[in-house]
Amino acid sequence: MDYITVLLHDLEDRAQDFLPGDYHTAIRREAAAAEALTASLTGEQRALFLAFEESRNASAAAYQEALARQASEFNVRNVCIFDPSGADKLARALPGAQVETGEEGLCRLARLPEADMVLISIVGTAGLKPALAAIEAGKDLAIASKEILVMAGQIVMEKARQAGVQVLPVDSEHNAIFQCLNGSHGGPDAVSRLILTASGGPFRTWKKEDLEHVTLEQALKHPTWSMGRKITIDSATLFNKGLEMIEARWLFDVPMEKVDVIVHPQSIVHSMVEYRDGTVLAQMSSSDMCFPIQYAVTWPDRVPNSLRQLNFAEIGQLVFEAPRPDAFPALDLARRAGASSSTLAAVYNAANEVAVDAFIQGKLTFPGIWRLVEAVMNDHSPADPRGELAPILEADQWARRRAAELIPSLSRPS
Repeated sequence: MDYITVLLHDLEDRAQDFLPGDYHTAIRREAAAAEALTASLTGEQRALFLAFEESRNASAAAYQEALARQASEFNVRNVCIFDPSGADKLARALPGAQVETGEEGLCRLARLPEADMVLISIVGTAGLKPALAAIEAGKDLAIASKEILVMAGQIVMEKARQAGVQVLPVDSEHNAIFQCLNGSHGGPDAVSRLILTASGGPFRTWKKEDLEHVTLEQALKHPTWSMGRKITIDSATLFNKGLEMIEARWLFDVPMEKVDVIVHPQSIVHSMVEYRDGTVLAQMSSSDMCFPIQYAVTWPDRVPNSLRQLNFAEIGQLVFEAPRPDAFPALDLARRAGASSSTLAAVYNAANEVAVDAFIQGKLTFPGIWRLVEAVMNDHSPADPRGELAPILEADQWARRRAAELIPSLSRPS
């Protein structure tokens, strides 16, 4: 974690405690809304705000510089950033490139006529509308963002079927299932189980009571994969696997009772499909995301590469363990959230995002993550979105607000 990110989170944490509540909400939304509130701040509060804004701007500038370097190296002609204030600077750094901004900019990129496939790897809900824009434009869609199918899987898959486009999974587990299903006859009815494998994370052997003392540093040390902060913590809590269960339910058109999880610490078997005749097909490869990414973007072809091949003599044996739902409730919560075509899956996802952020900021213990998610789910009245995005997005926002309200009651003891 770089210094700027640490500073930003520290200032944001202090701002939430020190500044008026409506102000903290405003700085997350629009600069204009935040500016309107600064008039009421004391001198000390204003100084904290300026420090927060300076660190936030520095972080955004660093990301834009990295984007400019990558776009220049690969001669990218179209780029998009969320914040319009950085567009002019980025355009000067990339002469000849078209710089788009915001959600509409992402949707325009997704509709580019020269693109025959759109790969969505945006964290959170921001990738949902661009994904739908790509489908409506007749593009095959490669998905690396779980939230798209967790929140709106029924809508996305139905629109893809109507448009006659492919939805190709990039996640290693779903890509493995896709490969195991490829060419099979009988469709979902021929499948007995989809079996997602999980590494188990860094705490799979810990006693339940010891999880209360997990630190952020420990949670960020994944035993197998090198990933971003949010997904690494999700892997440690098994919420990542819970999200994948819901994703698989929609991606492969099977009910939740046909989606299972098995712990496989070696991360060699990436997932399995059990057919109704008892046959199990598994996909195996070294722990390298280049394998599923390559298969998604080159499908249906098999393309040679220089990636490390498996040596079964060195592996010797494969190890599997049952999950521990008493210690890690995320899987049971996911099964509940994904069992119906309701807004509960969106609530599960949104509440987890807020809970992980609270854990990072030291406001929740590690088990506090799933306690908060469960509390928000219990407070929600699930609704059938009836094929519309609006109820899903409303449930997402409600869950974030409710989770923020409940954090103090579940906060880490001082």
